[in-house]
Amino acid sequence: MPCKDTSSMVTIKLDLEERLLDFDFSKITCSKEIGGGTGYMEFCSGKSAEEIRMLDFNDLTRSLGLDDPDDQFFLYLEWDALRTALCQYLGNDEDVDRERYQLASIIHEVDFIEICQVIHPEQNMPKLVSCFKRSVQPSNQSG
Repeated sequence: MPCKDTSSMVTIKLDLEERLLDFDFSKITCSKEIGGGTGYMEFCSGKSAEEIRMLDFNDLTRSLGLDDPDDQFFLYLEWDALRTALCQYLGNDEDVDRERYQLASIIHEVDFIEICQVIHPEQNMPKLVSCFKRSVQPSNQSG
């Protein structure tokens, strides 16, 4: 996320039995997808909201075979967003920072439930350098 606004949103669709149908995790400003390609959506599809809420991150990295730190980072972002939204939806949000993670809406339709949560950036984020600036900076190669 190279831009300064790292606020994001997760939109979750559950069936009427509260089993995961779909979720979308993206930046608010540009709708750029965050994560994806980790296999997490496929792993969680059809599981109950309570089952997903209880998934352990370290167990997930092993189950999904994610050894690459970048893949693990994206999995963490997806896991954290989905888990915190479901915790709030289910009323098990004692450990959720409610100022950072805010439910925007819960909509009950005829055949699904949609949950939208806004995720604000951490207070002490490291300084972000855009991809463009990183690609232009000279490398410190010795030799």
